[in-house]
Amino acid sequence: MKIIIAILIFSFIVLFHELGHFLVAKKCNVKVNEFMLGLGPKLFGIKKGETEYSIHLLPFGGACAMEGEDEASDDERAFGNKPLWQRFLIVFAGPFFNFILAYIIAVILIGVAGYYAPDISEVVEGSPAEEAGLEAGDTLVSFNGFKLHFYKEISVYTYFHPGEALDIVYERNGEKKETTVTPELDEESGRYLIGVIGTSDLVKGNPIQVLENGFHEMRYQIYVVFQSLRFLFTGKVSVRDMSGPVGIVKVMSDTYDESMADGGVYYVVLNLMNFMVLLSANLGVMNLLPFPALDGGRILLFIIEGIRRKKMSPEIEGKINFVGLALLMVLMVVVMVSDIFKFFG
Repeated sequence: MKIIIAILIFSFIVLFHELGHFLVAKKCNVKVNEFMLGLGPKLFGIKKGETEYSIHLLPFGGACAMEGEDEASDDERAFGNKPLWQRFLIVFAGPFFNFILAYIIAVILIGVAGYYAPDISEVVEGSPAEEAGLEAGDTLVSFNGFKLHFYKEISVYTYFHPGEALDIVYERNGEKKETTVTPELDEESGRYLIGVIGTSDLVKGNPIQVLENGFHEMRYQIYVVFQSLRFLFTGKVSVRDMSGPVGIVKVMSDTYDESMADGGVYYVVLNLMNFMVLLSANLGVMNLLPFPALDGGRILLFIIEGIRRKKMSPEIEGKINFVGLALLMVLMVVVMVSDIFKFFG
C-alpha cells in the first residue's frame, strides 16, 4: 500500500507539471494530440475531442504531446507555428505549475502543523555560539545576509557552507545585534556546528503569516535544490548520491513507515506533504536547467531565437532535443541502477 501511495504522489506531481503545459497550450489554441501519464508502452487511452488521454506502463513521467512540437507541421494550430511568446509561456508553464503546487502544499502544511522559528532555546557550553555571545532566547535573523525564517535553515546553511565564518544578525529583546561565528567540526556527526539548540514550540501565525511563510518554505526547498546541484557540479557529491524514481519511492516508503511508527496517520500525511513540497520544487528547478529536452533547454533555444530574430529549423531543434532526451535516459538508467543497488542490494 505504501509503495502505491508513493507512486501516486510522484505521478500526481508529474501530472500537475504536464497540466501546466496542457492548459496554457489550450489557451493559446495549440492542438494537443495526447496528454499522457507515464512512459513506455501505452496501457489504455480515451479520446475526447482531438486529444487522447492515456496512461502508460512506467508511472515515472508524462507528456503533453502537441502538434508540431518536434517536427514541421502545416497545421496553423501547431506548436511550432505559434508566436515565440506563446511557445515560451507554454513551455514555462510546466515548471511554474510545480512551484504553484509546492506553494499550495506548503501553505496547507504550515497552516495545519506550524513551523519551528529560528529561536535559540539553549546554547552549548564552550561552543562557538557561546564564545560569540549568543544566548538562549535570541532569535537568529540572518547568516551572511541569508535571511532565516525557519530553524531548519540554520543546519541547512551550515551544511552547504561547511566551516565558513558566519556574520550573524540576531534579535534580543526586540533589538537587533550582530556577531561573527565560525562553526567547528563535530567529529561524531561529521558536521560543522555553531552549538545552538532550537525551541520545541511550533508557531502557526495568522492567515497572512501562513501565506507568507508558505512562500518562504517554497524558497527554502528551491534553495536546497540549487545548493545540491552546486555540490554535484563541484564534485562534493557524485551521481551515485542522486536519487531517481526508484530511490524517491523508496524514501517515501521509509518516511511512511517511520511516520506511522512515530504518530500514526496524522504524521504520515504531514511528512508526505513535506516531501511533496520538496519534490515539486525539485521538479520545477530541474526542468528549468538549460539542457536539451528539458523545459529549460527549450527556453534557451527560444532566447537564442529571440536574439537572432530567426526561427530555428524544427528538424534541427528536434534533433537537439532527441540527443538531450537520449542523454537523460542514460542518466536515468544509471541513477535507477544505482538506486537499486543502494536500497535493495
